[in-house]
Amino acid sequence: MTGGRALDDERSAKALRAEPIEGLRNEVNLLGALLGDVLREQGGTELFDLVEWARLQSITGRTVGNASDAFRGLLARLEEASDEEIFGLVRAFGIFFHLINLAEQHHRVRTLRQRERQERALHESLEEAFLTLRDRGVEPDRVKELLDDLLLFPVLTAHPSETRRRTVLQRLAALGQLIQQLDDTRLSPRERDWLFDRLREEITLLWQTAETRLARPTPLDEVRSTIAILAGPIYDVVPFFRRALRRAILRAYPELTSEALWNRLPIRIGSWVGGDRDGNPAVTAAVTEATARLMREAILRRYLGEVVDLRRALSVSARLRGASDELMATIDQERERLGFAPVRAWADEPYRRMLGLIEERLRRTEHGEPGGYAGPEEFATHLKVMADSLRQHEGHWIADGRLADLIARVDVFGFHLAELEIRQDAARYREALAELFALVGCAGYEAMPSDEREHLVLTRLEQGVFGLPRGALSPDTREVLATFDAIGRIQRLSGERACHTVIVSMTREPADVLGTVVLAREAGLIDFAKDGAVRHCRIDVVPLFEQIAELDRCDQILARLLANPIYRTVVRLRGNQQEVMLGYSDSNKDGGYVSSNWRIYRAQERLAEVARQFGAQLRLFYGRGGAIGRGGGPMGRAIRARPAAARRPVLKTTEQGEVIFARYSDPAIALRHWEQMTHASIGSLESDPDPSMPESWYRMMEQLATWSQEAYERLVKDEPTFVRFFMSATPFPELASLNLASRPVARRGSPESGLCFADLRAIPWVFSWTQTRVNLPGWYGLGTALERALAAGEESTLREMYYRWPFFEMLLDNAQISLATADMLIAECYATLAGDDGWIAERIAEEYQRAVRTILAVTGQCELLERSPILARLVRLRNPYVDVLHACQIVLLRRYRAGAGMGERQSRLLDAIHHSINAIAAGLQTTG
Repeated sequence: MTGGRALDDERSAKALRAEPIEGLRNEVNLLGALLGDVLREQGGTELFDLVEWARLQSITGRTVGNASDAFRGLLARLEEASDEEIFGLVRAFGIFFHLINLAEQHHRVRTLRQRERQERALHESLEEAFLTLRDRGVEPDRVKELLDDLLLFPVLTAHPSETRRRTVLQRLAALGQLIQQLDDTRLSPRERDWLFDRLREEITLLWQTAETRLARPTPLDEVRSTIAILAGPIYDVVPFFRRALRRAILRAYPELTSEALWNRLPIRIGSWVGGDRDGNPAVTAAVTEATARLMREAILRRYLGEVVDLRRALSVSARLRGASDELMATIDQERERLGFAPVRAWADEPYRRMLGLIEERLRRTEHGEPGGYAGPEEFATHLKVMADSLRQHEGHWIADGRLADLIARVDVFGFHLAELEIRQDAARYREALAELFALVGCAGYEAMPSDEREHLVLTRLEQGVFGLPRGALSPDTREVLATFDAIGRIQRLSGERACHTVIVSMTREPADVLGTVVLAREAGLIDFAKDGAVRHCRIDVVPLFEQIAELDRCDQILARLLANPIYRTVVRLRGNQQEVMLGYSDSNKDGGYVSSNWRIYRAQERLAEVARQFGAQLRLFYGRGGAIGRGGGPMGRAIRARPAAARRPVLKTTEQGEVIFARYSDPAIALRHWEQMTHASIGSLESDPDPSMPESWYRMMEQLATWSQEAYERLVKDEPTFVRFFMSATPFPELASLNLASRPVARRGSPESGLCFADLRAIPWVFSWTQTRVNLPGWYGLGTALERALAAGEESTLREMYYRWPFFEMLLDNAQISLATADMLIAECYATLAGDDGWIAERIAEEYQRAVRTILAVTGQCELLERSPILARLVRLRNPYVDVLHACQIVLLRRYRAGAGMGERQSRLLDAIHHSINAIAAGLQTTG
């Protein structure tokens, strides 16, 4: 099997081994040839021939024939195939996509390096960002202010959109490292033979490794997988980012020579994994504490390894170069503290002596023994004492090398690795408060009007803690309070940065935030004096607005909070900063693509104005997923499209599911991602002020959002058979048993017991539409809205908005990605699974054609993605191969659903369906 043509038996990978691989096409052909060798060996010539027939049938249909006839012919042939043959096809094409995804990633890195050698500054790099500032006349003092304020804050989540097991990700990482070696011109013929043998070994391992889990992962399984990324590639990329930042500053602003300027990195890392209990009862207070301990152990182990390596490397002799008095005094103090005798072998090597003492203190810190570090600040101080001494004694290259890298890592990771954030549904907190109030004689809290709830919680804040014995409470309420207790213990273990953010999802009113303050006070995280004044606060309460109605009035909620003296004092104690999170996934599911994006845009403007009025600093946290329907799309485009009022120097955003591996599995890709985020942030902060936005554009967007939401709701909420169609025409029911994550796929109920639209979670909702090539959450309703505007004679207004307004440009261009990767031919075939409800697919197809037609009219293009030819070509190249997987999945779904019970064949069919879901996700490079 190859990327572009069949290989006969005589032509194998050996024909391509003589020279280093140049270019993506050769790499894909080589990997396809190697996979073909493995298929013949593992599955026999029958499987290989079937794979080649399916591939050629699909390619012919997509290029020179009739795609519809070819796909139906493929379906007919597969209907006659055995279950095992179809499963073999799924595995073959799935692994092929894994391999070419790795090849494309490697090609991206290779291309970036080539461009960096040829260009003045790599596009969207740190160097380009700072050189652009210099060219625009931005003064050094302003750049220093910018660097002091700038902060990128990616937050990793455990959202169930990563289909691959950790074992599979490890196999892919190993393959990725081998693929990189294909470019090595130094390899001798036998070394290239050995490399090919290793590739065959890894491909065979991948073939013999099941891609699906037998059991649902536990939250701590997810924690360990996340730690592997945090303490692996993310830890590894920090020095590269530090060096890239330093180089960029010195090249553009050589007068900015302070080491502190580039050693303080504008990066913080957060994680929800082990802290996000919204809809996941498996995440308990005990799990959260265990997560914090595991992350602490992981980062301390990495530090220990770094210190050991530095101790071996820093063999600087005091006879040849002296050391500072401060360093020598510190060595004596630490030796006395630890009760250590001097190491005779290091008598002339002060840095080894110091690093040996640091090593011992880190070891004691890890094991909780006396003499360990109280916190990362003391550890960093010792490292800086060594760096200062080196600089004073002609050792600045040593100080600015691996030692400075470690200092930067300590600044980023502390002793906690990532800032563990807590998320819980506001309804759970309301239930807990209702029980607490009832026990003190005030029943009916949940049934009260919102203003009465607000008054009640404010009164409780003035009166003092409930102080009820935990044994008198229900298990659910004890668990809520135990979570706040756990936050306090984590802070005492690893510092306040380790865990201080409490996100209240589905926030609907001020009492949801104020009630969280009440609960936190029960654990001592917020302390009030006897006169009612707030004395200290060790948490940040973050409302999450993720429904259309709440996005429309979130500014009113924030204004009521900041107008309250008690809460305003809480905000002041937290640096006068209020963080607010905006959710794309649930708001999209609630109101559709256009309405969600517009409501979030307007919410940013209004929230910024409220914060300005009350003199508070606003930090916005963007809850984005990987798919367009969940706020995904090019990150730089999204940053530039923010309203001017919301362009803050802090950019906090989620990194979810499959996006984590795509962006962080390779340090080179991770570095590029951070550079692009920084470049876009600096560009948006220092760009020319936006021209005054015509009021007519706002009115037009309000109208488009209204029309779009009406069209969307008529389909998904008003059509009584829609959920039944969704459950039948997508693999959603089978997705529920895929064991992707510890969190259930539905808020209530199950696919077997029956679900309503409100029960569906946003991620599997988007995931299922992606699998069937509908991509409905990424465009539905847009066509109707644009058609009505065009019919009203607004074409010139829409075009002006597209060419002059980054937000509207992003809205249409992201929709183009969803539409271009959708395929109504494939969707129509999935709709046959829905029986009499299949007519709904016709409505979807009509809206699809309407969206394509109107977007082309507004943008002035002849076809979708006309201005993104590389992306358009990639979609066309992948389509034939993904077609085979869709055909396999449709046949498997039909057979599985026609069966009864869970016999041996049903289990095998379900396993094959699960593998097909993984394979399609690999082919499309997205899940949801």
